[in-house]
Amino acid sequence: MSLLSARGDEEVMAEINITPFTDVLLVLLIIFMILAALVTPPGFEKQLANSNNSQSTASKNKNEIQIVVNDKGVIYVDSTKTDTKGIYRVMYDTIKKRGKKQILLTSDIKAPYGVIIRILDAAKRAGDENVGFVTS
Repeated sequence: MSLLSARGDEEVMAEINITPFTDVLLVLLIIFMILAALVTPPGFEKQLANSNNSQSTASKNKNEIQIVVNDKGVIYVDSTKTDTKGIYRVMYDTIKKRGKKQILLTSDIKAPYGVIIRILDAAKRAGDENVGFVTS
């Protein structure tokens, strides 16, 4: 299949039409983008431990700071009851008094995630980022 030029010569045109190739690549790109969006897992969906009795798991280890959150959002830092506003002061005082320790966070499965995020922020602002989630 040869194409003739406008002059009438019988030279073969050596140009390649890449428009169909580009169209196929764009369609494949769109298909892969849609599939990638469907395959990726959603955001933070960590199931926290179900802790019904918040004070029964008080820390007995001196190398750990135990934080327990019940389903109502009440926070216990080494058996000291506090709320989301007072967590910053309590965490600062606890870390200042005991030093940087491993922080163990035990939470009820129905605890609000906002409370968990505040605890992580309070620990970071107090200077201790070594926080672990206790699960069952």
